[in-house]
Amino acid sequence: MHLRPLTLIGIVLSMVSGIALGISGYHMWLDYRGETPESQAFDEVLNQVHASYVNEVDRRELVSSALRGMLGELDDHSNYLDEQDYVGLQEETNGRFGGVGVELGLMDDYFTVIAPLDDTPAERAGLRSGDRIIALNSESLKGRHLMDVVTLLRGEPGSDLILTIDRVGQDAPFDVPLTRAEIQVASVKGELIEPGYGYIRISQFQSNTANEFNRALDALEDENDEPLAGLILDLRNNPGGVLQASVSVADAFLTDGLIVYTEGRLPSSHLKYRASGRDALDGRPMVVLINQGSASAAEIVAGALQDHQRARLIGVKSYGKGSVQSVMPLSGERALKLTTAYYYTPSGRTIHKSGIEPDIVYDAEDDESGLMAEALATLKDEEAREGLHARL
Repeated sequence: MHLRPLTLIGIVLSMVSGIALGISGYHMWLDYRGETPESQAFDEVLNQVHASYVNEVDRRELVSSALRGMLGELDDHSNYLDEQDYVGLQEETNGRFGGVGVELGLMDDYFTVIAPLDDTPAERAGLRSGDRIIALNSESLKGRHLMDVVTLLRGEPGSDLILTIDRVGQDAPFDVPLTRAEIQVASVKGELIEPGYGYIRISQFQSNTANEFNRALDALEDENDEPLAGLILDLRNNPGGVLQASVSVADAFLTDGLIVYTEGRLPSSHLKYRASGRDALDGRPMVVLINQGSASAAEIVAGALQDHQRARLIGVKSYGKGSVQSVMPLSGERALKLTTAYYYTPSGRTIHKSGIEPDIVYDAEDDESGLMAEALATLKDEEAREGLHARL
């Protein structure tokens, strides 16, 4: 059963006030709800629906639907998380959960693939960044909330589902059968692509990514028997993740200056992250690969290294997800995921809905070998070896 979201101005005001004071929005609402016509209307509607709707509905589900509707009116990334949603978010942050392995967003009212995760059912089935999921098991997703669809995609490993995909360039939607699996995202992989030149891919920024990245970089230099001459950092189809992990990765190559800063309404949302002073490559050239599936934390790394002219970016414009979501625990193992700030690159560029433009445009959809050849040639360019100077 799908319930129409309720837009509740009174609750919005009380929730925002509760957050500003560091108090659960739920408890603020309890204190506030009898004081305005809107909050009285909420109680009246809730009671009438619970008593009179043609099918019996659970009162808690009605309140949850109202909260989701309220937050859904704000933006595509704010959500109310019930017990199941909250556990799922924690599992995803740690890089292990049951599902199909796709990062999902809401674009132009369509549930859109931001990026398929590496070595998951979604990637193996050929899902691409930009694919629109319009139905699940032949049931339309129109009118659903984003968290509802995320929950539907997750499930027991071994269970089957069918996604109906609308893809740009295809004449008609098509079905993609998938089998859910336990998703264990190895966020960092590295290899020497030729003597002296390393390649590290970060598929997602998790809580342990920075440590994994440092180990991968050390392993490449050990394998090379001497410091690397250059490094390719692959952030394609990286949907983002933990902010601090992305800051740590960018910090590994910057000797000074800003990495990223955030701004919002609350004083606590005005944050600046600065480089700690050590470049792991001692200025040797870098290339960063990005595409339309590079989002959020991936864009922070790409934007910082580009602004400081520490690396050249190759690929196509990134996704443009530059908002900060704070997860605020509520009572009863629930949480509020709320947009509280926006990211800005060191030079003051906004990421949100703008994305990061590459220095060298190269669409590698069907030309992986060509892209890697371009990246290697850029690393070996004499101009890159001469050193890059910040333009801030």
